[in-house]
Amino acid sequence: MNVANFLDISDPGAFPRAFLEGTIGGDYAPQHTSDLVRLPLLLKYGGVYADVGLMQIGDLNRLWRETVGNPNSRFEIIAYSVSGVEGRFLMNYFFASGRNNPLFERCHTFFLELWTENGGRTSTEGMHSSPVLKGIPLVGGSLTIKEEGKEIGAEKSNRIWTDYAVQMQVMSLVMRLVDEEGGWDGPKYVAEHVYGIDSLVGSMLINDVTEWDEKKAFDPMSLSLPKDGEAESAEQKQAREIVEGCLQKSFGVKLAHGLVLRVFGETLRLLWRKHEGSDDVPGTYAHWLKHGMMYWNPDGMPPALNFKVIEPSTKGPLLREE
Repeated sequence: MNVANFLDISDPGAFPRAFLEGTIGGDYAPQHTSDLVRLPLLLKYGGVYADVGLMQIGDLNRLWRETVGNPNSRFEIIAYSVSGVEGRFLMNYFFASGRNNPLFERCHTFFLELWTENGGRTSTEGMHSSPVLKGIPLVGGSLTIKEEGKEIGAEKSNRIWTDYAVQMQVMSLVMRLVDEEGGWDGPKYVAEHVYGIDSLVGSMLINDVTEWDEKKAFDPMSLSLPKDGEAESAEQKQAREIVEGCLQKSFGVKLAHGLVLRVFGETLRLLWRKHEGSDDVPGTYAHWLKHGMMYWNPDGMPPALNFKVIEPSTKGPLLREE
């Protein structure tokens, strides 16, 4: 509870009862505890939140100075976004904003509402069916979860995915919401103030290249680069393309874990942890990638998605008592 040094963790206006009492449970309690901390910290202090599994490549200081940290910039939030310019789904493994951001403030208010339903929840299980999320489709798509080695089907998988990613569902709702009474126009705010980075290229390029079979990244990246005069093998070529692709195109690398393990099995992050030190053996492609992240920056900034004002999916106050 190091967060107690920075926030009042006894404040029921900032945290749900399960957080205050230390009773958050479920398979992914640490992740959901973190979900409840990141927005209050940003609201009070501003700055950057990043998951421990996010490896930075691009010049974050420069991007901050040119956007959120620049009073003349229209941008107030930086985040990775999925589903292109038409989508309204920010990935919650990286956020940057100033203090008291109005989008994050509403997101956290609605998120707390989900935790207080049914007399107070102790996990996110079942949140997908909350009336607060009316009109927002389930997430997951074709990512079918496995239980005891067997796929459980798309419908159940999507419910589980939505419960796991429910904070991002809330954000999607707020970005699509127009509440004239409360002075909020989500579609307009996103189009004017969100610096969205395409998540697939910006932070998940390795997953895209390997089609989420990350052993196809681990094995070739564990190889040594060819010595002078040696021909490059097919596996070395694949490793080089991964490293060069990340350093040329990406702003970071998100090392996946959590629920995704029940879909794809071992990820690059788990393989590197399983084989301790394998991400930093001198002369290997993994070492080259790490060296580039530590000592090099691309010349340009990651391109921002050109969000347009879309039709709202929800209108009016969501939490008004009937």
